[in-house]
Amino acid sequence: MRDKLTRSDIKKMQEEIEYREFTLRPKLLESVKEARSHGDLSENFEYHAAKKEKNINESRIRYLERMIKSAVLIDDSSKEDEVGINNRVRIYFEEDDEEEEFKLVTTVRTNSLKGLISIESPLGKAIFKKKLGDRVLVKVSEEISYYVVIKDIDNSTDDSMDEINRY
Repeated sequence: MRDKLTRSDIKKMQEEIEYREFTLRPKLLESVKEARSHGDLSENFEYHAAKKEKNINESRIRYLERMIKSAVLIDDSSKEDEVGINNRVRIYFEEDDEEEEFKLVTTVRTNSLKGLISIESPLGKAIFKKKLGDRVLVKVSEEISYYVVIKDIDNSTDDSMDEINRY
């Protein structure tokens, strides 16, 4: 499955790649060279640790490049009364008689602990592009579903502080 990314997601990934290639990579290469100069590599913990950090950096660069290359570009604009990407949404869960607030994001920015839910999650799919006041069926599986009501939509949020997930 190809990830759906916004221009902002791709820009943030490109910035991270640039940082990793031009700032972090030279430092990590220098650390490997420095540790290598300490002699016997078979018992040189600093060398192995530096090499591991360098490899992690290179792996992250490749991962981000693949994500950008294979992404499906989507528009993050939405109407004032419509749930869109990067909108904060207050949802009423009928079954629980509770309200919760979420921010709808792309898959590369999800963080349930911070209330960032993906447009690909069952709840995200169900409420995406729906209107204020809509009662929506959320299908988790063939057997499990529930209703929510969209109580409030805040379109003024931006994604500059949302981080791109690690992997």
